[in-house]
Amino acid sequence: MTQSQPDKVTPLRPRRPCPECNKPSERSFYPFCSKRCKEVDLNRWLSGSYAIPGRAIDEEDGDPA
Repeated sequence: MTQSQPDKVTPLRPRRPCPECNKPSERSFYPFCSKRCKEVDLNRWLSGSYAIPGRAIDEEDGDPA
């Protein structure tokens, strides 16, 4: 390679839009576009806005009645 021609770098993952605002994501905040969007997402997890579905609490663990 010569110094006049820059190296071509293939990204490890494709660029995706920010999950909060759909702007192009930034490498330093991936997959978000900014610190603000990253913190908005974190706040939603911490406040319980996001939840992973599971079994109802009143369901038993398979013990016959």
